[in-house]
Amino acid sequence: MPGVNAIVAVASGKGGVGKSTVAVNLALGLAAGGHAVGVLDADIYGPSMPRMLGISGKPVSTDGRRLEPMENFGVKCMSMGFLVDEETPTIWRGPMVTSALQQMMRDVNWGALDVMIVDMPPGTGDAQLTMAQQVPLAGAVIVSTPQDIALLDARKGLNMFRQVDVPVFGFIENMSYFACPHCGERSEIFSHGGARREADRLGIDFLGEIPLDIAIRETSDSGRPIVVSQPDSAQAKTYRAIADKVWEKVSQILAARETSMPKIVIQ
Repeated sequence: MPGVNAIVAVASGKGGVGKSTVAVNLALGLAAGGHAVGVLDADIYGPSMPRMLGISGKPVSTDGRRLEPMENFGVKCMSMGFLVDEETPTIWRGPMVTSALQQMMRDVNWGALDVMIVDMPPGTGDAQLTMAQQVPLAGAVIVSTPQDIALLDARKGLNMFRQVDVPVFGFIENMSYFACPHCGERSEIFSHGGARREADRLGIDFLGEIPLDIAIRETSDSGRPIVVSQPDSAQAKTYRAIADKVWEKVSQILAARETSMPKIVIQ
Protein backbone atom coordinates (compact mmCIF):
# COMPACT_ATOMS: atom_id res chain seq x y z
CA MET A 1 0.00 0.00 0.00
CA PRO A 2 2.03 2.99 -1.27
CA GLY A 3 2.33 5.80 1.25
CA VAL A 4 1.28 3.71 4.25
CA ASN A 5 4.33 3.28 6.48
CA ALA A 6 2.92 0.69 8.88
CA ILE A 7 -0.23 -1.41 9.22
CA VAL A 8 -1.34 -2.65 12.64
CA ALA A 9 -4.15 -5.17 13.11
CA VAL A 10 -6.39 -4.97 16.18
CA ALA A 11 -7.79 -8.46 16.66
CA SER A 12 -9.55 -10.80 19.04
CA GLY A 13 -10.39 -14.45 18.95
CA LYS A 14 -14.09 -13.82 19.55
CA GLY A 15 -16.71 -11.13 19.29
CA GLY A 16 -18.15 -9.03 22.09
CA VAL A 17 -14.88 -8.05 23.75
CA GLY A 18 -14.97 -4.40 22.62
CA LYS A 19 -12.31 -4.73 19.93
CA SER A 20 -13.78 -2.05 17.65
CA THR A 21 -14.06 0.42 20.54
CA VAL A 22 -10.41 -0.20 21.35
CA ALA A 23 -9.43 0.11 17.68
CA VAL A 24 -11.11 3.47 17.14
CA ASN A 25 -9.78 4.99 20.36
CA LEU A 26 -6.32 3.59 19.64
CA ALA A 27 -6.41 5.25 16.20
CA LEU A 28 -7.53 8.55 17.72
CA GLY A 29 -4.85 8.25 20.39
CA LEU A 30 -2.22 7.87 17.68
CA ALA A 31 -3.66 10.85 15.81
CA ALA A 32 -3.56 12.90 19.03
CA GLY A 33 0.14 12.09 19.17
CA GLY A 34 0.64 13.90 15.88
CA HIS A 35 0.64 10.91 13.55
CA ALA A 36 -1.21 10.60 10.23
CA VAL A 37 -3.67 7.75 10.82
CA GLY A 38 -6.16 5.73 8.81
CA VAL A 39 -8.66 3.10 9.92
CA LEU A 40 -9.63 0.16 7.74
CA ASP A 41 -12.80 -1.55 8.95
CA ALA A 42 -12.12 -5.14 7.92
CA ASP A 43 -15.26 -6.46 9.61
CA ILE A 44 -17.28 -6.94 6.43
CA TYR A 45 -20.28 -8.56 8.14
CA GLY A 46 -20.51 -6.17 11.09
CA PRO A 47 -18.92 -2.83 10.19
CA SER A 48 -19.07 -0.34 13.06
CA MET A 49 -16.54 2.38 12.22
CA PRO A 50 -19.00 4.73 10.43
CA ARG A 51 -21.11 5.03 13.56
CA MET A 52 -18.18 5.13 15.99
CA LEU A 53 -16.42 7.86 14.02
CA GLY A 54 -19.66 9.77 13.44
CA ILE A 55 -19.36 9.60 9.65
CA SER A 56 -22.31 9.34 7.27
CA GLY A 57 -22.65 9.39 3.49
CA LYS A 58 -20.85 7.52 0.76
CA PRO A 59 -17.29 7.88 -0.53
CA VAL A 60 -16.68 9.58 -3.88
CA SER A 61 -14.09 9.11 -6.60
CA THR A 62 -12.30 12.12 -8.07
CA ASP A 63 -10.48 10.21 -10.81
CA GLY A 64 -13.02 7.49 -11.61
CA ARG A 65 -10.60 4.78 -10.46
CA ARG A 66 -10.10 5.04 -6.72
CA LEU A 67 -12.39 6.05 -3.88
CA GLU A 68 -11.53 8.85 -1.50
CA PRO A 69 -11.59 7.71 2.14
CA MET A 70 -14.06 9.27 4.53
CA GLU A 71 -12.62 11.35 7.36
CA ASN A 72 -13.45 12.70 10.81
CA PHE A 73 -11.40 13.86 13.80
CA GLY A 74 -8.36 13.93 11.51
CA VAL A 75 -8.55 10.17 10.85
CA LYS A 76 -9.20 8.64 7.43
CA CYS A 77 -11.54 5.67 7.25
CA MET A 78 -12.93 3.13 4.84
CA SER A 79 -15.63 0.62 5.73
CA MET A 80 -18.20 -1.57 4.08
CA GLY A 81 -20.64 0.39 6.22
CA PHE A 82 -20.23 3.35 3.83
CA LEU A 83 -21.21 1.22 0.85
CA VAL A 84 -24.10 -0.83 2.29
CA ASP A 85 -27.13 0.43 4.20
CA GLU A 86 -26.70 0.06 7.97
CA GLU A 87 -29.61 -2.36 8.29
CA THR A 88 -28.80 -4.44 5.20
CA PRO A 89 -27.01 -7.72 5.97
CA THR A 90 -23.90 -8.61 3.98
CA ILE A 91 -24.57 -12.20 2.90
CA TRP A 92 -21.32 -13.09 1.19
CA ARG A 93 -19.11 -16.14 0.86
CA GLY A 94 -15.40 -16.05 1.61
CA PRO A 95 -14.06 -15.10 -1.87
CA MET A 96 -16.34 -12.04 -1.96
CA VAL A 97 -15.08 -10.94 1.45
CA THR A 98 -11.50 -11.33 0.27
CA SER A 99 -12.20 -9.30 -2.87
CA ALA A 100 -13.88 -6.52 -0.88
CA LEU A 101 -10.92 -6.26 1.50
CA GLN A 102 -8.46 -6.10 -1.40
CA GLN A 103 -10.46 -3.31 -3.01
CA MET A 104 -10.67 -1.29 0.20
CA MET A 105 -6.90 -1.52 0.49
CA ARG A 106 -5.82 -1.02 -3.11
CA ASP A 107 -8.63 1.00 -4.68
CA VAL A 108 -8.79 3.70 -2.02
CA ASN A 109 -6.66 6.84 -2.13
CA TRP A 110 -5.28 6.57 1.40
CA GLY A 111 -2.51 9.08 0.76
CA ALA A 112 0.46 9.31 3.12
CA LEU A 113 -0.14 7.62 6.48
CA ASP A 114 2.21 6.98 9.36
CA VAL A 115 0.06 4.08 10.52
CA MET A 116 -3.12 2.31 9.49
CA ILE A 117 -5.20 0.59 12.15
CA VAL A 118 -7.14 -2.42 10.86
CA ASP A 119 -10.22 -3.35 12.87
CA MET A 120 -10.27 -7.08 12.27
CA PRO A 121 -13.40 -9.23 12.48
CA PRO A 122 -13.54 -11.81 15.27
CA GLY A 123 -12.20 -15.28 14.64
CA THR A 124 -9.51 -16.69 12.35
CA GLY A 125 -11.25 -16.97 8.99
CA ASP A 126 -10.91 -15.63 5.44
CA ALA A 127 -10.61 -11.95 6.37
CA GLN A 128 -7.83 -12.60 8.86
CA LEU A 129 -5.87 -14.77 6.42
CA THR A 130 -6.26 -12.17 3.66
CA MET A 131 -4.86 -9.42 5.88
CA ALA A 132 -2.09 -11.58 7.32
CA GLN A 133 -0.91 -13.09 4.03
CA GLN A 134 -1.44 -10.29 1.50
CA VAL A 135 -0.62 -7.18 3.55
CA PRO A 136 2.77 -6.41 5.16
CA LEU A 137 1.44 -6.11 8.71
CA ALA A 138 3.88 -4.39 11.06
CA GLY A 139 2.21 -6.15 13.97
CA ALA A 140 -0.97 -7.11 15.75
CA VAL A 141 -2.64 -6.12 19.02
CA ILE A 142 -4.82 -8.72 20.76
CA VAL A 143 -7.87 -7.50 22.70
CA SER A 144 -9.50 -9.73 25.29
CA THR A 145 -11.67 -9.51 28.36
CA PRO A 146 -10.14 -11.06 31.51
CA GLN A 147 -12.18 -14.24 31.82
CA ASP A 148 -10.84 -17.62 30.79
CA ILE A 149 -13.36 -18.27 28.01
CA ALA A 150 -12.33 -15.07 26.18
CA LEU A 151 -8.63 -15.71 26.72
CA LEU A 152 -9.02 -19.18 25.21
CA ASP A 153 -10.10 -17.63 21.91
CA ALA A 154 -7.57 -14.80 22.21
CA ARG A 155 -4.80 -17.42 22.23
CA LYS A 156 -6.10 -18.75 18.91
CA GLY A 157 -5.93 -15.28 17.40
CA LEU A 158 -2.42 -14.78 18.71
CA ASN A 159 -1.24 -18.16 17.40
CA MET A 160 -2.69 -17.42 13.97
CA PHE A 161 -0.51 -14.30 13.67
CA ARG A 162 2.50 -16.21 14.89
CA GLN A 163 1.96 -18.91 12.25
CA VAL A 164 2.04 -16.30 9.48
CA ASP A 165 5.07 -14.50 11.02
CA VAL A 166 3.27 -11.34 12.10
CA PRO A 167 4.72 -9.85 15.32
CA VAL A 168 2.26 -9.59 18.20
CA PHE A 169 2.76 -6.27 19.97
CA GLY A 170 0.87 -7.35 23.07
CA PHE A 171 -2.40 -7.88 24.91
CA ILE A 172 -4.98 -5.28 25.93
CA GLU A 173 -7.40 -6.22 28.69
CA ASN A 174 -10.76 -4.61 27.95
CA MET A 175 -13.66 -4.43 30.45
CA SER A 176 -11.00 -5.05 33.07
CA TYR A 177 -13.16 -3.86 35.97
CA PHE A 178 -16.21 -1.72 36.71
CA ALA A 179 -16.09 1.28 39.04
CA CYS A 180 -19.57 2.37 40.16
CA PRO A 181 -20.05 6.05 39.20
CA HIS A 182 -22.27 6.58 42.27
CA CYS A 183 -20.43 4.93 45.15
CA GLY A 184 -17.02 4.33 43.61
CA GLU A 185 -17.01 0.66 44.53
CA ARG A 186 -14.97 -1.47 42.14
CA SER A 187 -16.40 -4.73 40.79
CA GLU A 188 -14.44 -7.18 38.67
CA ILE A 189 -17.38 -8.43 36.64
CA PHE A 190 -15.35 -10.45 34.14
CA SER A 191 -12.56 -11.27 36.60
CA HIS A 192 -9.38 -9.19 36.41
CA GLY A 193 -5.77 -9.58 35.34
CA GLY A 194 -6.29 -12.55 33.05
CA ALA A 195 -4.81 -10.84 29.99
CA ARG A 196 -1.75 -9.68 31.94
CA ARG A 197 -1.12 -13.20 33.25
CA GLU A 198 -1.60 -14.61 29.75
CA ALA A 199 0.84 -12.08 28.30
CA ASP A 200 3.42 -13.01 30.95
CA ARG A 201 2.90 -16.71 30.27
CA LEU A 202 3.33 -16.25 26.52
CA GLY A 203 6.27 -13.89 26.82
CA ILE A 204 4.65 -10.88 25.13
CA ASP A 205 3.96 -7.35 26.36
CA PHE A 206 0.90 -6.29 28.30
CA LEU A 207 -0.16 -2.95 26.81
CA GLY A 208 -2.77 -1.89 29.37
CA GLU A 209 -6.19 -2.40 30.91
CA ILE A 210 -9.37 -0.49 30.09
CA PRO A 211 -12.35 -0.42 32.48
CA LEU A 212 -15.94 -1.27 31.71
CA ASP A 213 -17.20 2.30 31.73
CA ILE A 214 -20.49 3.89 30.72
CA ALA A 215 -18.73 6.97 29.30
CA ILE A 216 -16.77 4.82 26.84
CA ARG A 217 -19.99 3.17 25.69
CA GLU A 218 -21.96 6.40 25.40
CA THR A 219 -19.27 8.29 23.48
CA SER A 220 -18.72 5.37 21.09
CA ASP A 221 -22.45 5.05 20.37
CA SER A 222 -22.76 8.79 19.78
CA GLY A 223 -19.92 8.92 17.24
CA ARG A 224 -17.61 10.95 19.45
CA PRO A 225 -15.15 8.46 20.99
CA ILE A 226 -13.86 9.31 24.43
CA VAL A 227 -10.32 10.15 23.28
CA VAL A 228 -11.67 13.17 21.37
CA SER A 229 -14.82 14.01 23.35
CA GLN A 230 -13.29 13.76 26.84
CA PRO A 231 -9.52 13.99 26.23
CA ASP A 232 -8.70 14.84 29.86
CA SER A 233 -10.58 11.86 31.30
CA ALA A 234 -8.74 8.95 32.88
CA GLN A 235 -10.12 6.61 30.22
CA ALA A 236 -8.83 8.76 27.35
CA LYS A 237 -5.40 9.00 28.99
CA THR A 238 -5.32 5.20 29.23
CA TYR A 239 -6.03 4.85 25.51
CA ARG A 240 -3.36 7.41 24.68
CA ALA A 241 -0.82 5.62 26.86
CA ILE A 242 -1.57 2.39 24.98
CA ALA A 243 -1.28 4.27 21.67
CA ASP A 244 2.16 5.53 22.73
CA LYS A 245 3.28 1.95 23.43
CA VAL A 246 1.98 0.79 20.06
CA TRP A 247 3.76 3.65 18.29
CA GLU A 248 6.99 2.71 20.06
CA LYS A 249 6.61 -0.82 18.66
CA VAL A 250 5.87 0.54 15.19
CA SER A 251 8.91 2.81 15.36
CA GLN A 252 11.11 -0.16 16.17
CA ILE A 253 9.74 -2.06 13.16
CA LEU A 254 10.31 0.93 10.86
CA ALA A 255 13.83 1.42 12.18
CA ALA A 256 14.61 -2.25 11.59
CA ARG A 257 13.39 -1.92 8.00
CA GLU A 258 15.67 1.07 7.44
CA THR A 259 18.76 -0.72 8.71
CA SER A 260 18.01 -3.88 6.73
CA MET A 261 17.73 -2.07 3.39
CA PRO A 262 20.86 -2.28 1.22
CA LYS A 263 22.93 0.87 0.91
CA ILE A 264 23.87 2.03 -2.59
CA VAL A 265 27.27 3.69 -2.66
CA ILE A 266 28.35 5.69 -5.70
CA GLN A 267 32.11 6.00 -6.09
